[in-house]
Amino acid sequence: MLFETGNIGTLQLPNRLIRSATVELMMEPDGSPSGQLESLYRDLARGGVGLIITGHMYVHPSGKAHPEMLGVHTDEVIPDLAKLADAAHQEGGRIAVQINHGGMKCSSEAVSETIAPSASDFSFLKRKAREMTLQEIESLIDAYAQAARRVKEAGFDGVQIHSAHGYLINQFLSPFVNRRTDGWGTGSEGRMRFLRAVCSAVREQVGPEFPVFIKLGMVDAVEGGLTVEGAAEVVAELAGMGLDGLEISGGIGGGGDLNVRPGIRAETDEAYFRHLAQAARPVTELPIALVGGFRSLSVMEDVLVSGDADFVSLCRPLISEPDLPNRLRNGSQQRAACISGNRCWPDEPGDGIACKCTIARD
Repeated sequence: MLFETGNIGTLQLPNRLIRSATVELMMEPDGSPSGQLESLYRDLARGGVGLIITGHMYVHPSGKAHPEMLGVHTDEVIPDLAKLADAAHQEGGRIAVQINHGGMKCSSEAVSETIAPSASDFSFLKRKAREMTLQEIESLIDAYAQAARRVKEAGFDGVQIHSAHGYLINQFLSPFVNRRTDGWGTGSEGRMRFLRAVCSAVREQVGPEFPVFIKLGMVDAVEGGLTVEGAAEVVAELAGMGLDGLEISGGIGGGGDLNVRPGIRAETDEAYFRHLAQAARPVTELPIALVGGFRSLSVMEDVLVSGDADFVSLCRPLISEPDLPNRLRNGSQQRAACISGNRCWPDEPGDGIACKCTIARD
């Protein structure tokens, strides 16, 4: 089933394997994407993955999470982004852009101050974040919408709205972070209002046919945060917000290894967010992509055949083996070579992500 076609809205994918958004840290000093990033997308497309989702790109300068984060915040970046879309398309690939605002998780090297739905000073943050004004909320809703428009104009195949891992939309959904007493934070509906407004504005800009989907953190894993039950209420509303699919993840920050777990050695360590997909499946008919420690073909197939998810998302294995989908398809490999060493990050600025573990293929 892994190599059957599948659809996210109007976008038909040749198989059920998705390259989950992975920050690449491949940027020129002037802020443009590097030729190294174009090559990476070519390799992924050539390697047979059904859909590439780019590393997150900031929708507004106030949301730049780290210095080497690409932007989709101005029309001036469209020609450079178009080169990335072309690189994937020339190899027969499909590619979507993940759009994001870092909110309280932006680094001091990237922005002068951090903002959040409510004033925040959590132990896992490097500095305090101030509460957003109503004007800033409205401005950022439009920033997401204009970013999606640029993604479409640059020739990409879809756009993914980032609402996981403690970034801004996740912060609005989280009762742990969002303690506003106005209409942008009161009760579950108030906390969903920002996401609902972003989706509406995005859809208005890109039209009814362009694929728009979401990466949703379904559990915060902090006391007082978003629970699986609360997230299921959000999932039930997504189709009505005009979305075409969702990718499920978790963790808002301070949750240890919730998202990037080391030491995945056995099949029982894999698909560690599967219980979240099982909570989402009964409340939505949207296609579900599941990320979280997939390494074995047998586990991927089991998740798909069970109906818990419609797509399997991979991150680190495709850093070490961009050709993994083709190897799984032709039967030369049954398991990713990735040993979950978490040594993918660059030693020096400009190096970009790369596997630094000792990889031994069968």
